[in-house]
Amino acid sequence: MKIVCQTIDFEKDMQDLVNLFYEEDCPFSIEHQSEKNQNEVTSRLFIGSGVDRKEYVKNFVLPKDVNALQEKSLFKRNFKNHLYEVLSLLSHRSLPWGSLTGVRPTKFARDLVERGEIKPHLISETLVRDYHVSSDKAKLVVQILKNQKCIIKNDKLVDLFINIPICPTRCNYCSFISNELWTIQNKVEEYLDCVLKELEAVKKMILDNSYIVRTIYIGGGTPTVLSAEQLEKLLSQIGFPVSEFTVECGRADTITREKLEVLKNYGVTRICINPQTFCEATLKRIGRKTTNKQVLEAYMLAMEYDFVVNMDIIAGLSEERLGIFKRTINTLLELYPQNITVHTLSIKNAAQIRGEEVKYKNDVPKMVDFAEKILLENGYKPYYLYRQKHQLGGLENVGYFRDDNVCIFNVDSMEDVSSVIAVGAGAISKRVFNLENRIERQPNCKFINDYIERIDEMIEKKIEFFS
Repeated sequence: MKIVCQTIDFEKDMQDLVNLFYEEDCPFSIEHQSEKNQNEVTSRLFIGSGVDRKEYVKNFVLPKDVNALQEKSLFKRNFKNHLYEVLSLLSHRSLPWGSLTGVRPTKFARDLVERGEIKPHLISETLVRDYHVSSDKAKLVVQILKNQKCIIKNDKLVDLFINIPICPTRCNYCSFISNELWTIQNKVEEYLDCVLKELEAVKKMILDNSYIVRTIYIGGGTPTVLSAEQLEKLLSQIGFPVSEFTVECGRADTITREKLEVLKNYGVTRICINPQTFCEATLKRIGRKTTNKQVLEAYMLAMEYDFVVNMDIIAGLSEERLGIFKRTINTLLELYPQNITVHTLSIKNAAQIRGEEVKYKNDVPKMVDFAEKILLENGYKPYYLYRQKHQLGGLENVGYFRDDNVCIFNVDSMEDVSSVIAVGAGAISKRVFNLENRIERQPNCKFINDYIERIDEMIEKKIEFFS
């Protein structure tokens, strides 16, 4: 399959949309051409080759009172809609998110409102009519926007993220740059020293530039793969008084009473304990050496320390059918954590299962629909959403909350409304300029060894980036 686009900038969007319709190879070649006469545009798609080549034409009109950047954006939207309509016709399929290919559908909808293109009460109607989004997904967007009351756009407010890219073992679906503990054991202390060195420089930079830390999030990997002493070494040097402080405990087999006491003593308010599934046969298949008993014991320990708890599950795990997924959801409801995140399996190139056949993929949309329905019935509300490439069924990940326990960091990150100062290997800092509607990103080295060797360079770049 060959894709040719007259407007080179749009080829990636074109490829992304084709991939959603054809998860494997697209069976035909696609070429796009366009002609513009004043503000009238003719979009032409040529499908196939030789005698089988067919032309599909769509005309649209661009507004006259827009600048060059706005015109390009509107042109791309109309082109993607044209491509979506043709691919939907040829494949006899519709996609839950229509012609939207981006990571953040809720941000897309919010931007339409803030730019004055639509009124808030027309979000659902606009997504369905103009972007072919299903009515259920459009309603989900509206619900989430209503629940994101924590958003504050202030360029001096920042979130602090610290990355510990180490896990006990590697799950077969994982595409993160994360190290199994046994492969990096002799580097952990040196890595932690470098993180503390970067953190010390970041603290001074925050003070010098009058930033205010709103939330702290320590992620990975599995940060609680560190010992209680190592966790204390890290947490004791942070020192920002915040009302939301999250640590991803993730794997229940890394959670101990001693570690939870350290987290509590240093102001951690929220932790993540992620079963992914309560089917132990699945856990073994995906390389996750945790038992249901360990998950339940870790959860009960967390309740003793009054943490807000998030629990992740994944729809579409290896060989799981709808019935197994329902049992996982029902077990979660018995535990009743404050936050539940429902992920749809994403099979990226770096995952061990890339290229393997996914059984029961037709069950996955039913899983996601069931999760939404039963969580809403039990008092949970959706509050953030994001999409990833190669997600089964072109679906999404959704975070749910109960009793006002939203995770502000998740909302800030997914909606791109707050800068993130990111520390550690693989961490990506983000600077948001709300008044200019502009975002810049600055990554640290991906790998632990490189990060250790170039720590001074990372610090210098970060200070320059945020000054």
